[in-house]
Amino acid sequence: MCRRLALGEWRQWLEGATVPFVVWTDHRNLEYIRSAKRLNARQARWALFFARFEFVISYRPGSKNTKPDALSRLFSSSVASTDPEGILPEGRVVGLTVWGIERQVKQALTHTPSPRACPRNLLFVPVPTRLAVLQWAHSAKLAGHPGVRGTLASIRQRFWWPTREHDTRRFVAACSVRAQTKSGNSPPAGRLRPLPIPSRPWSHIALDFVTGLPSSAGKTVILTVVDRFSKAAHFIPLAKLPSAKETAQIIIENVFRIHGLPSDVVSDRGPQFTSQFWREFCRLIGASVSLSSGFHPQSNGQAERANQTIGRILRSLSFRNPASWSEQLPWAEYAHNSLPSSATGLSPFQSSLGYQPPLFSSQFAESSVPSAQAFVQRCERTWKRVRSALCRYRTQTVRAANKRRTKSPRYCRGQRVWLSTQNLPLKTASRKLTPRFIGPFRISRVINPVAVRLLLPRYLRRVHPVFHVSCIKPVLRAPARLPPPPPPSLLRAHPSTGSVGFWTCVLGAVVTSTS
Repeated sequence: MCRRLALGEWRQWLEGATVPFVVWTDHRNLEYIRSAKRLNARQARWALFFARFEFVISYRPGSKNTKPDALSRLFSSSVASTDPEGILPEGRVVGLTVWGIERQVKQALTHTPSPRACPRNLLFVPVPTRLAVLQWAHSAKLAGHPGVRGTLASIRQRFWWPTREHDTRRFVAACSVRAQTKSGNSPPAGRLRPLPIPSRPWSHIALDFVTGLPSSAGKTVILTVVDRFSKAAHFIPLAKLPSAKETAQIIIENVFRIHGLPSDVVSDRGPQFTSQFWREFCRLIGASVSLSSGFHPQSNGQAERANQTIGRILRSLSFRNPASWSEQLPWAEYAHNSLPSSATGLSPFQSSLGYQPPLFSSQFAESSVPSAQAFVQRCERTWKRVRSALCRYRTQTVRAANKRRTKSPRYCRGQRVWLSTQNLPLKTASRKLTPRFIGPFRISRVINPVAVRLLLPRYLRRVHPVFHVSCIKPVLRAPARLPPPPPPSLLRAHPSTGSVGFWTCVLGAVVTSTS
């Protein structure tokens, strides 16, 4: 390419010359460009251009072609200096770094002498400056709010005082920033507190809904009704989520008219069960309303477990045609009620009716129909057996569950606690950078050893104020007065956030919203 440009630059002197001229090049392949038999399009254009000149190409190695090679290099006007250059620029001095906290401790030592027990290579920290040293080792940007071990590692490099380990533990435990941002890795707090065991079938029931199902004969929802004594269940298909009035009518037609009125109804905090109509309806039939605490579905574990069972059975029966689940639901209910329960050892049919429906005609007894008194006695014997089995199963369940839990602190009215944001649908720019706890909030009432009621601010008025102890943790007192945490900012959440409502809380100093 360079040779073609050179011929074009000197064309007026070279074109038409009678004497051939010589072209020196360090590109050896150019010697054969005029005699090549096969050329591509670009080489053909070059050959046509070269045909206008009479020249001879001579190869010269690059080591002997120094003058043209030097002219092809970029020219640099900078002259290399023979003086050695320093690594650091002018105006920079290498010296020891002295932290402000170190200067502050040395100034305090002018009024307080160091004790003999202080090591020679460490600075003794007087009492007035110990809080400043703890804040520097824990809250500085180079520290990043570490734990007790990391904070002590920074302090041990330069400072000493007799109670530094104890003071460090108290300071780290009382740090409000670490309390709000640290993810808990300990077992959940609060021992298992089971619901009381009923004395007869269908006196205590549990309700829940199964949603997200495909449309089957116009049905998309299942209402689960479980008897907490016999573990018997009714699965009622519905077209949509009903209102409180519709739920009451469905329960009357499918449960109350068959098994009688209950004395207690357990449910989650769905809008159907938190409405004033549902509370008044249960009061009129003489039943108490037991709602689960906030973000703790284990309170209604009986219905949740039944939902898992019916889901497994329906997947097995209708996995080839999911839209046929409503046709398989009666068979799934029969299978659930005819199989023995792990808690009682008896099937729900046998626990509630006193007998197991036979599957084969040969199992029918040919004896006469028993009297009503014998039937009642048989039912009472079965119920006593079931209650004894439930008591044993409850003891085993509590023992197994408490192995994976820790004992919760004893809370009292007026105590301040942090509230976990794990289940709060916060609207933030990044969920990973959201504080793990917000607050602190005061306890207005201790309902039981595992549930408390909090005094929530107005922007959390849509959140149910009763929480399980696993969702809170106490605010620990600092060894001295610390700066208060940054105030929360309000964010407008999407209406699809569910029962939590439209207003949520996020610490504005940590996460900001772009909406």
